[in-house]
Amino acid sequence: MKFSLIPHQDSIQLKNNHKNLNVNSIYDKKWNNVFLVYITYLNTCNFFSIQYSFFLTYLKISIGIFLALAASRFIPHPPNFTSLMALSFYVPALLGIRYLPALILSFLITDLFIGFHGVTLFTWGSVILIGLSAKFFLTTKLTRIMGALTGAVIFFVITNFGVWSLGSYGYTIEGLIACYVLALPFFSNTLVSTILFSAIIEIALGSKIFLKKFMGSSTIKFFS
Repeated sequence: MKFSLIPHQDSIQLKNNHKNLNVNSIYDKKWNNVFLVYITYLNTCNFFSIQYSFFLTYLKISIGIFLALAASRFIPHPPNFTSLMALSFYVPALLGIRYLPALILSFLITDLFIGFHGVTLFTWGSVILIGLSAKFFLTTKLTRIMGALTGAVIFFVITNFGVWSLGSYGYTIEGLIACYVLALPFFSNTLVSTILFSAIIEIALGSKIFLKKFMGSSTIKFFS
C-alpha cells in the first residue's frame, strides 16, 4: 500500500488560514498599541494644557489679591483701616478655599515690607480661620456682609489675645480685659473698613459685566 506524502489541499488551505489569522492578529495588536499610545499622548497633552491654564488663572487672580491687599496696607491710612478683613472673607467665599494660600502669601509679602511683629502668627491664624468659616455665610448679600463682620470679630479676639500673651498687660484677667478695652478704638476702624470694602465688593458682584469677565457664568448664576 502506498501513502501519498503530498498534503491534502484542504489541509494546506487550513494552514494558510491560520497563518493569515496570525498575521492579522499581530497587525491588529500593533495598531491597537499605536492607538493606545496616541490616546495616552493626547490625554497627557490635554492634562498639561488644563494644568497650565489653571496655573495662569491662579497666578492672575493671586496677583490681583496681592495688589488689592498691598494698596490698602501701603497707602497711608488710619490704624486697622484696610481691606484685609473683607478680602479674608470674600476671597475664599467667592473664589474657593484654594485661594486662601494666595491671600496668606500676599499678607506675608506685605509684612516683609511693613515689618513682622509679636502677634504675626495670631494674625495669620485669624485670617485662615476667617477663610475657613466663609462657606457658612454665602446665602445672601446680608449674610455675606455679616460673615465679613464676623471675621472682623474673630480677628479682634484672636490678635488681641496674642497681644495679651506677650505679657505687657500682665497675665491676669484684669490685664486681659484692659487689653481688649484699649483695642476698641482700633476695632471700630476695622468694622468701618470691613463694611466699606465689603460694600465695594458687593457692588462689583452686582455688575453682570464684572462677573462675566472675571468670575465666569457659574458665579453669575449663583449670585443672581
